[in-house]
Amino acid sequence: MTQQVRRAFRYRFHPTDEQAAELSRTFGGVRLGYNKALEERARAWYGEQRRVSYVQSSAALTAWKKTEELAFLTEVSSVPLQQALRHLQAAFGNFFAKRAQYPRFKSRKKSRASAEYTRSAFTWRDGRLTLAKMVAPLRIRWSRPLPEGAEPSTVTVSRDSAGRWFVSMLCEDTVAPAPASDLAVGPDAGITSLATLSTGEKITNPRHERRDRARLARARRELSRKVKGSHNREEARGKVAKVHARIADRRRDFLRKLTTRLVRENQTLVIEDLTVRNLLKNGKLARAISDAAWTDLRSMLEYKCAWYGRELVVIDRFFPSSKLCGACGTITAKLPLNVRTWTCECGAVHDRDANAARNILAAGLAASACGDGVRPQRESSRTGRSSAKQETQRATAGTPHP
Repeated sequence: MTQQVRRAFRYRFHPTDEQAAELSRTFGGVRLGYNKALEERARAWYGEQRRVSYVQSSAALTAWKKTEELAFLTEVSSVPLQQALRHLQAAFGNFFAKRAQYPRFKSRKKSRASAEYTRSAFTWRDGRLTLAKMVAPLRIRWSRPLPEGAEPSTVTVSRDSAGRWFVSMLCEDTVAPAPASDLAVGPDAGITSLATLSTGEKITNPRHERRDRARLARARRELSRKVKGSHNREEARGKVAKVHARIADRRRDFLRKLTTRLVRENQTLVIEDLTVRNLLKNGKLARAISDAAWTDLRSMLEYKCAWYGRELVVIDRFFPSSKLCGACGTITAKLPLNVRTWTCECGAVHDRDANAARNILAAGLAASACGDGVRPQRESSRTGRSSAKQETQRATAGTPHP
């Protein structure tokens, strides 16, 4: 059965000089409005113990436009400015719900330059997009067509650190579920192999950052030699950004193809609830973990499983997938990272990653059967073991070693 989903379609475009100047002013206005609203909220709370709502921030924005200092805000469309205040409101909502940290100020050099336009601030006619305050439509490179009959409800324009311009259109799209399958897979994320499947297949880690490391180091050396604030330094900074953009594009493309393949072939996918933020504290492995992009891999699996009618099971992060013997259920006491093959007391010889992948799959199937494990399970205060662990050890103990 098909379902309607909201889907963003992202394209590159090449603005004219006038359009680039208008968008740059809009980016600056969005950043200024966001920062002033955040400053006002912080001052009101810490000085007067008073909360500021979106309506009050919007009224303050109107007042700022009437001042001589900020009168230039009237030169850009008001919709992106209002959307920035809504984003700030959402950021505080996530903070109070303990889903995110306290909102931070936007930096001109480090923050993403973007502006969001709602339906009242752009015109979509005959496949041509014209933003508010502009006369000519954007020159978009249509790398793929929009869904037939789709009209964007929201348009987000952005410029990355490499100077590339992008437009993202949010549209309603019809997604058909993938053909039913009786297969299940449990990928074990790694560094040497990006993922080891429970079938025994190992997906080689492309190591995109390592492949361009020499080029990146050369660009950084050139940047370090330039005088701060000079035009040459800005050019050198752009070269560094282009190398980073190349790495990110290749990594994202590889992960999209990999996750699409896994979702198409399998009905059930089981993954571990890895705390990547904590793993990055390991100074020796932080660079390799960042290059592997495990968080992006999980997020892609999540939305693709939801779109195509697949089941994604997330098991407890404390489950000893590598130390657990898939043949007898024994948990070995110590298993250093440099040990890639180990032998259990029962005589079974395990490849570390392949054994972990099979145990992850067994844990997910057991937890899914009893309605547990779809969300990360905390360890029990009495037993020190999560329900996912207990179910898995009962399910895997005595299982013949493949």
